[in-house]
Amino acid sequence: MADRDDFLAWVRTSLYEAELAIHNGDAGPRRAVWSRSEPVGVLGAWRNAFGQQELDKLFTGLAKQFSNCTSYEFELLAYDVEGDMAYTAGLEHTSASVDGEPRSYVLRVTQIYRREDGEWRVAHRHGDTVTG
Repeated sequence: MADRDDFLAWVRTSLYEAELAIHNGDAGPRRAVWSRSEPVGVLGAWRNAFGQQELDKLFTGLAKQFSNCTSYEFELLAYDVEGDMAYTAGLEHTSASVDGEPRSYVLRVTQIYRREDGEWRVAHRHGDTVTG
């Protein structure tokens, strides 16, 4: 049970803070929680990326688009930990400026994590916009 509790604590602190930071224009914390080992990938609501180089470009580009985050909430719907692998599935409720225009939106997000050198790291993200 400690693995699940530790993972959930990490999701609610480090991962949450990284997502909040990118929505305020800072990609550094998000990049810090992502794996530096292959494979990594994003099937994004707006863009896709595969491999370290594309991931860096994606996160840098997103940080340039986002600013002034007034609200970010990760509604965790499901998660589990099995050894050095874990996943989350949930809804991201965000209000932030995108290209200078205030927006509010909800993304359905599933992420896969690996424990590397004792630290949780994101290895894959799939997100899509909730409509209707």
